[in-house]
Amino acid sequence: MKTVKGPAIFLAQFVDQEAPFNSLDGMCKWAANLGYKGIQIPTWETFLIDLDQAAESQTYCDELKGKVNSYGLEITELSTHLQGQLVAVHSAYDLMFDNFAPDAYKNNPKARTQWAIETVKKAAIASRRLGLDVSATFSGSLLWHTWHPWPQRPKGLVEMGFEELAKRWLPILNVYEDNGVDLCYEIHPGEDLHDGVTFERFLKATGNHKRVNILYDPSHFVLQQLDYITYIDHYHEFIKSFHVKDSEFKPNGKKGAFGGYGDWIDRAGRYRSPGDGQIDFKTIFSKLTEYGCDVWAVMEWECCIKSPEQGAREGAPFIKNHIIEATQKVFDDFAGGSTDPEFLKKILNL
Repeated sequence: MKTVKGPAIFLAQFVDQEAPFNSLDGMCKWAANLGYKGIQIPTWETFLIDLDQAAESQTYCDELKGKVNSYGLEITELSTHLQGQLVAVHSAYDLMFDNFAPDAYKNNPKARTQWAIETVKKAAIASRRLGLDVSATFSGSLLWHTWHPWPQRPKGLVEMGFEELAKRWLPILNVYEDNGVDLCYEIHPGEDLHDGVTFERFLKATGNHKRVNILYDPSHFVLQQLDYITYIDHYHEFIKSFHVKDSEFKPNGKKGAFGGYGDWIDRAGRYRSPGDGQIDFKTIFSKLTEYGCDVWAVMEWECCIKSPEQGAREGAPFIKNHIIEATQKVFDDFAGGSTDPEFLKKILNL
């Protein structure tokens, strides 16, 4: 067994033009004062990290890590969620996903894809320079528009889609292998990797690449009505990153899983601050500890009701209160007896 590390916080949703959320120093001081021990850094926010420089300069990485450490914090992972999304984008989503790309690559899907691939590779090198062995990302999607098969999918379409997805990711995964970093895909609606079956499809398409792993976020499974507890039993060996985010699913006679195109607050399935939804985090932390999952518990705030400030204040103690210090001894050791073989034979009447 292994104790889950934390509490930590994903900085992405808290970035703002106002202090303290517009500088690395400001966000580190803020997070540390709230009781967090780690930060997950979104690499698309250049004021938090210059990924180009981090991939080229050990001095830059040493200084960045030293600055974070000076606040009593550790970097848990680098996140390339937005860049990973752009590794695979179906043309139906081109215009909206262009918002994630630098201006030089907008309206040019091929150039945008290549930029995304090279950027996610840089995160592998930067992670190694920072002493990190895990990174977080999205898979992107070529097939999401076909998930509900109407019109019916032609035979071979899904297989071809995952072959192409793996083709794009394999060069990236090989760079992560070269740098000793596991790439954890957040299993998430909208991505081709959105449940257990699709994760297995991708893993198989990559030839069971050893760097293909999972960022486990149970909130996405509640919205799919997937058993997020048993998921850990199936995939614990791949879970190397963990988002603590809550959600709830309350369907009625007018709306269900599809949501009726409503805003988040109007949907049957919606995200909540940790502790405000339906997720059984006590069992999740128990399972992760029992299986020895070496993860940081990283609070991701996405709530349609509560303010981010309150969510952040409550997140650190919520995680801290759920972390289980893994025992190093068996509770009934005090009642143990001799292990002499002859004594054991007597017990068995041999």
